[in-house]
Amino acid sequence: MAEVSGHGPRDRMVFSAAQLIRRDGVASTGMREVAVHAGAPRGSLQHYFPGGKEQLVNEAVGWAGRYAGKRVDRFLNTLSEPTPSGLFGEMVRQWTDEYESAGFAGGCPVAAATVDCAETVASTREAAADAFTTWTGPVTRALADMGVPAKRAGSLATLMISALEGAILIARAEQDVRALTTVARELGPLLDSATGEADSSSCAN
Repeated sequence: MAEVSGHGPRDRMVFSAAQLIRRDGVASTGMREVAVHAGAPRGSLQHYFPGGKEQLVNEAVGWAGRYAGKRVDRFLNTLSEPTPSGLFGEMVRQWTDEYESAGFAGGCPVAAATVDCAETVASTREAAADAFTTWTGPVTRALADMGVPAKRAGSLATLMISALEGAILIARAEQDVRALTTVARELGPLLDSATGEADSSSCAN
């Protein structure tokens, strides 16, 4: 996850917050560290984020959800013949490539914020839920475009993201990409088999 969503100080700080949260969690990510990471004046934090750390964390989580959603089209563009298993394989590959080249320090900022804040900060829990929805939507549409029945596409998109998030957690704990490669291999046939299912809604009288 190494793309800056913009070049102004505000965008840099949102991006930096996402990067620090995915590495250290919300509690260990301070406003001072965000400003330093972004190369922004510390005084600009209050100007851009009058709601303080809570606002910054929520915006970083929202950015992460949009980033993940936008990646779906990029993954599809790498596939000569898009398939559900191919899409999921690319979603997984993003993480295996990172971990094999840069180590296991980073995880998903949305997941990190959920773990740290879901029971204590309602606005951050809501931001995380919205971020997952923002990510799930493009995956659902991609599956439907590949021939997965509409009623099944949303469920499988949730399954793909849930499996990926769980595998990321296990990979960081084990310092190994085994869990990631396993979910890609095991879920692939299941995902592809859904493209041959009839959509019962299209047969209704």
